[in-house]
Amino acid sequence: MEMAATDTLVTPRGPVAVKEWAVLVPDAGRQKRSAGAGSKGERFYDWALIDDRCDERGVRWVLIRRNRTTAELAFFRCYAPETVPLARLVAVAGRRWRVEESFHQGKGLAGLDEHQVRTWTSWHRWSLLVMVAYTFVAVCRLAELRRHPPGPGLIALTCNEIVRLLYELFKIERGREQVLGWSVFRRMHQARARCCHYRRPAALES
Repeated sequence: MEMAATDTLVTPRGPVAVKEWAVLVPDAGRQKRSAGAGSKGERFYDWALIDDRCDERGVRWVLIRRNRTTAELAFFRCYAPETVPLARLVAVAGRRWRVEESFHQGKGLAGLDEHQVRTWTSWHRWSLLVMVAYTFVAVCRLAELRRHPPGPGLIALTCNEIVRLLYELFKIERGREQVLGWSVFRRMHQARARCCHYRRPAALES
């Protein structure tokens, strides 16, 4: 769970804000790890752990994330029934990006943000239909990737591309071959663009 920089930890000297603990972490105590793949490649940060508490109920830590470019800090309160490696905590913290991406796609592809929220019942029905529609698109994407993995020079099918194909294939004025051909062309162009995007952060890291 993400926490504010002003949240405190109880110490023998009294409560101490986590941002003050972050200053005490030496550079040797930080590890460069990826929080997952982003739109421009792996999202690398410097991570550190502060032991909060360990008792019969489990282990608690404060996970510190530092941006390698801006030095901006973020803090996460972690819990596990037993000790787990830093890599696992980083992977869980990095899943927030996927959740935010799903909300963003739900708004753009299925209209999640187009309800006026007048009553609970209507909002609940609208949100349910939106999630079903978005799930249908996501399942179509996964099923197609299993049957036809992307070849060299192509990016994998995205939810956006699936929606675009469904929209275009229902038009009468365009044939299926033309629609699929344009889809392949777009994915080839996106693959080249992604390669350039990935190359630049890699050059900055080296």
